[in-house]
Amino acid sequence: MYPSMKNDLILRAARGETVERPPVWIMRQAGRYLPEYHRVRSKQGFFEMCQTPETSCELTLQPINRFDGLLDAAIIFSDILVIPQALGMQVVMLEQKGPHFPEPLATPEDLEKLEKVPNIPAKLGYVMDAISLTRENLDGRVPLLGFSGAPWTIVAYMIEGGGSKTFTKAKSWLFRYPEASHRLLNMVTEATIVYLTQQVYAGAQMLQIFDSWAGELSPKDFFEFSYPYLVRICEGVKKELSKSKRAVPMIVFPKGAWYALDKLCDSGYDVIGLDWTVDPKEAVRIRGDRRVTFQGNLDPNILYGGREIIEARTKEMIEGFNGGKQGYIINLGHGVTPGVNPDDVRFFLEQCHKYGSQK
Repeated sequence: MYPSMKNDLILRAARGETVERPPVWIMRQAGRYLPEYHRVRSKQGFFEMCQTPETSCELTLQPINRFDGLLDAAIIFSDILVIPQALGMQVVMLEQKGPHFPEPLATPEDLEKLEKVPNIPAKLGYVMDAISLTRENLDGRVPLLGFSGAPWTIVAYMIEGGGSKTFTKAKSWLFRYPEASHRLLNMVTEATIVYLTQQVYAGAQMLQIFDSWAGELSPKDFFEFSYPYLVRICEGVKKELSKSKRAVPMIVFPKGAWYALDKLCDSGYDVIGLDWTVDPKEAVRIRGDRRVTFQGNLDPNILYGGREIIEARTKEMIEGFNGGKQGYIINLGHGVTPGVNPDDVRFFLEQCHKYGSQK
């Protein structure tokens, strides 16, 4: 048994309940903008930190401890690219450059090199161990989120060999090899369903699926190569968890896919993450009376703009979501960036509490 919850605000908001103030957390809140993170990072490689439960736990707790009482959720320190690793691919993290696949997928024949049905509990057991340890150490202060990458985003990395500005290789696969692309997307989807359910069994209380490269697809291609797999993950995880009555709220964050918001409201996810290109009032209009919670969506770069604009834009955002007392979780429109001053993050969180608590 884990410690009882002292703050379940985000769980209630995700379920659509009326709350005393909108909860707040920030994507990448555990990581590169914190000096305490860099002290740990100087001693361990990135994936070594992910694969060491004690380190993952420590990094997850860093922002919770630094911003004590200001954050309403913790998110486990890990990476979306552990799924390609579980499928048998090598991934390394290069300083100042990001993830790198020494041998990306070049042709459909390369699919034969992948492990079709990986033993997720064995291959990624360290993530589950980190979740259990962190849930214990959180002592009920805030709920713990688990996460995964969306199939399209994962596949894009597997083919490109890293990040990209054009995604020429990954998108060429979709157009040249649609059948092989769907095979690969299916493979990642099935592994992800198992991975996410295992995270809940280990102690995760919410789940987020990051489709970071959704906006690289046209609406036609998003609805063929991304959306159906997002829906399958939601359905698959909820079906599996229903067997043990461990249902948890699920968040989908399809960055850049503003054109899909109406359909996303019917996708089965409890929460839809919005990036900063979406107007809050327009999102609320599109949602209508559907019981879906929105999450977002301050531009992370506003945190570089000084206290006056941070306060003004935070207030404006919360007002755009009707004050946030129902159907809203405050977040950034993407992850906090490495150069942000932690004191400005604190100021942002304080404004979230200030304006989120107003009647």
